This record gives sequence, structure tokens and C-alpha cells, in this order.
Amino acid sequence: MHLDWLTWSNPVAIWWSSLLLVSATNIGLWIWLRGHSRRRAPGGSGVSPVEWLVLLGAAYVFVCAFRSVLPRADIQRICLFDTWLSSVAVGRSVATVAEVCFAVQWAIVLRELSRLAGSGTARAISAAVVPLILAAEACSWYAVITTSYLGNALENSLWAATFLLIAAGLVRLLGEFRGAVQLAIGSAVVGIAGYVLFMVTVDVPMYLGRWQADVASGKPLLGVLAGLHDVTTRWAVTHDIAQWKDEIAWMSLYFSVAVWSSLALGAFGLVQDRVPRCRARPRPRS
Repeated sequence: MHLDWLTWSNPVAIWWSSLLLVSATNIGLWIWLRGHSRRRAPGGSGVSPVEWLVLLGAAYVFVCAFRSVLPRADIQRICLFDTWLSSVAVGRSVATVAEVCFAVQWAIVLRELSRLAGSGTARAISAAVVPLILAAEACSWYAVITTSYLGNALENSLWAATFLLIAAGLVRLLGEFRGAVQLAIGSAVVGIAGYVLFMVTVDVPMYLGRWQADVASGKPLLGVLAGLHDVTTRWAVTHDIAQWKDEIAWMSLYFSVAVWSSLALGAFGLVQDRVPRCRARPRPRS
């Protein structure tokens, strides 16, 4: 494994080093969260509801750390290190598991808040979160197998739509709580608004532009069998900033802010018993 590219004059090396630092911090935060969840969990066998949110978060935290150590761009098949662990097959597989766990975290927290508030609207949205993300994962696999950026555009459009729904559910719940819970819900809505804005103005247009360029150039797509073989056997090592510059923004946000969101959802289990105290005056069910 050649490391001669790790110099302060290489922007890719600086970016990669920052990913490692953030990932190490995130793992430390998860370990702290895990320790607190075990102390708060009731005795007896099995995993408590408090621990489930933390354990689901572990998949996201550790997979994002893995992907930070071995970054890759799926359709371009580029990576930083020449190892089979950098293959799209490995990276996309673990990412799928982690992203579904992240979606389940959101669904659990939204469902619990809707139960406390008696909101049928928010509960219905919580039930739609995981199916929508599963559809997004299917689009992602279509993209990496065929090398069609249209799949990425559809995938990220579904993520944006899902979080727009989550924001709508949280807005519905905002008036049902007060104090710290209301502040947390409001902060989540603001964060989601920023995420959706980024997706619809930067991320999705980027993938649509790449897809249109490929169509215009007549780029052939891979079939299922050829694509499956390609994702397991082909990766190209590059440390050139020109190859990575369009990936740096979304990867940096994904491996930092998104992970912090997962950690925050895991922390919900630690305060779950206190949330009912922050209920505002009951309103008619929606």
C-alpha cells in the first residue's frame, strides 16, 4: 500500500485525514452513548428498546467510519487504496445495511413521538420511511450495477422526499411538545430543510447532469451479469483532486452531519422516559 501521496500539498490527503479524525470522534461518541444506554437499560435478558436505537446507530457509525477509511465513488469505480475492500460490491453492501438501519432509527423515533402526541399523520409518515428508503437502495444498486447516474438521481430524490415527509411529520408534532423536546424537534426540522435544499440544488442536479452527459456521448450501460462482475473486480486507485472534487462535499457531510444525526437518534432512547413530561396540552387527534 503506497502512502507517498499523503502530503500536506495534496488536497485529497488533507480531506482524507479530516474524515479519519471525524470518524474517530464519532466512534468515541458512540462508545460513550453505548455505555450510558447499558446503564439505563433494565435488567433481564434481551435488548431493551433504549439499546435498540443505539445498536442501530452502531451500524451507521461504524460503516461510515469504514467508508471514510476506504472512500470510493461507485460508478466511476475510483478509490484511494488498492484492496478488495475498496470494491463497490463491499462498499455498497455495507452502506445498504447502514442506511436501512438509519431509516429504522428515524421511523422508531417518529413513531414514538406520534404515539405520545396522538398524531395519526405523523404515525403514518413513520410507517412510510423504511419502504421509501428500501426503494432508494434499489435505485442505488441499479446505478452501481449498470453505471447509470439516473439511478443515483432517483435514489437521492427518494431520500429528499422521505426527509421532506419526516419534516412534515415533525412540524405536525412541534406544537404538541414544549421545552427541550420542542427545541429538539425544531432543530431537526431546520437541519432537514438544509439537507433537502442541498439535495435538490446540488446533489440531484449533479447526477442528472452526469446522466445527460453520458446519454449525449452514447455511453453504453452494463447488463446485470456484467455489472455484478464489474462491481466485484474493478476499482481504480487515484489521488487526483480532479477525480474527487465532486464527491468531497456530499461525502464530508454524509460522514459527519448524517452520523451526528444517527447518534442523536440513539440518544433519544436515553431520554425517552422524560419526553412525556414535555407534552403540551393535549389536542384532538389528527
